Amino acid sequence: MSQYQQEINRAQAEIDKAGAAWSAISAEAVARMRLQNQFQTGLEIAKYTAGIMRRDMAEYDADSSLYTQSLGCWHGFIGQQKLISIKKHLKSTNKRYLYLSGWMVAALRSDFGPLPDQSMHEKTSVSGLIEELYTFLRQADARELDLLFTALDAAREAGDKAKEAEILAQIDNHETHVVPIIADIDAGFGNAEATYLLAKQMIEAGACCIQIENQVSDEKQCGHQDGKVTVPHADFLAKINAVRYAFMELGIPDGVIVARTDSLGAGLTKQIAVTNEPGDLGDQYNSFLDCDEISADELGNGDVIIKRDGKLLRPKRLPSNLFQFRKGTGEDRCVLDCITSLQNGADMIWIETEKPHIGQIKGMIDRIREVIPNAKLVYNNSPSFNWTLNFRQQVFDAWKEAGKDVSAYERDKLMSVDYDNTDLANEADEKIRTFQRDASAQAGIFHHLITLPTYHTAALSTDNLAKGYFADLGMLAYVKGVQREEIRQGIATVKHQNMAGSDIGDNHKEYFAGEAALKASGKDNTMNQFH
Repeated sequence: MSQYQQEINRAQAEIDKAGAAWSAISAEAVARMRLQNQFQTGLEIAKYTAGIMRRDMAEYDADSSLYTQSLGCWHGFIGQQKLISIKKHLKSTNKRYLYLSGWMVAALRSDFGPLPDQSMHEKTSVSGLIEELYTFLRQADARELDLLFTALDAAREAGDKAKEAEILAQIDNHETHVVPIIADIDAGFGNAEATYLLAKQMIEAGACCIQIENQVSDEKQCGHQDGKVTVPHADFLAKINAVRYAFMELGIPDGVIVARTDSLGAGLTKQIAVTNEPGDLGDQYNSFLDCDEISADELGNGDVIIKRDGKLLRPKRLPSNLFQFRKGTGEDRCVLDCITSLQNGADMIWIETEKPHIGQIKGMIDRIREVIPNAKLVYNNSPSFNWTLNFRQQVFDAWKEAGKDVSAYERDKLMSVDYDNTDLANEADEKIRTFQRDASAQAGIFHHLITLPTYHTAALSTDNLAKGYFADLGMLAYVKGVQREEIRQGIATVKHQNMAGSDIGDNHKEYFAGEAALKASGKDNTMNQFH
């Protein structure tokens, strides 16, 4: 017996038990509504998607070609359309997630208006966006199933048994649009207690994976900006513990924690770590400080000093009251950060880099895997990188090192459109195309994400529409550039009333009021022009 028929039978038993008072209730309509609402709470979503991520992580450990991907979202509709597109073109959501970027929440979702990525936005807007994303994904399930139910009714009315069986099979094997979201909690928005409270809200909204970074909360900067300040490991581990406690309290013990290190580009710390004995974690953190050896007689008013190997050392303190690390220590600090996080509760690591370079990432992951053999990375394929210039320069340098003639190219001008159809540019583009596959095989990257894709696509598409519409193209700018392409490519939003739930609402009206229902989808609905 199909799942669909089982749901009908279950609903019918409940109706029969209630007696004549429920005689107007249709068991099949109840079954349809239940199937369209598979997840009742965010915790159900978190538990379901955590299972998906854990399965995918195990499969990646066995085969590094099975990496995962996501795109960043700043609105529920954007996330919904990505998953609809994935199912349309790729037929399955397998190993495709969504990413919730703190940068985009700050820039696009704050009541203060556009803000930089510095944790100045309302922290509840993060959990609010998670809930919104899953509301839209659940609506995508309801819409897709509603279309199947409508087709099922049509097949039955036509007496087409073969078509009816085909549609029933699609209903029983329906794949949900609900996928894991990797959610950015920045540096925790305060102390460990604040981190715990926000993590709980995010998990209750549906998050199965929380990403947290080792910057100081009140000095937090975007990972691709200057002025980043890290915290000692003990402070960061307390926040990792806080997130784990939140997962466990809410019954999601297999929730996933991604520990991000910004140490590669962070040259500053606000605190000198507590150390109890030589070589402990605090001592290792302090060993990277830029210090001058001094004698007791050289101590000045308000000086901070540390003692190591019998020497008195004065860390260099800036007018901002921050201490700086020695230059060139970033990679070593990243490796220590990653090993420490993985040994103390994190499931994966994120190394924020300044460029997309497999060799650089591999060099660090190889060192980490000497201690943690199955270490896995989440990697930001960031729009902050100039991908074209970076990869053209990488090819240029490789050709030059191999003795190949590069006299036709100027390295500093390789972004020029003049190079777009050259052999060098084509090879660079091929390296960009295979970057995710190659980096996952060579550098332990389990998950590739683009943080801000729809920020840029929204700007680009709006620019293209506006420059034609407000010039001499008028309505043709929209019709040719948008609507005609929606029709040609089968983009569901061309029927925007259906996408917004109008047909679902019509069916509900019919469930509730029968033939008396006042429906919007009659012959005069202009959406019929798009059949």
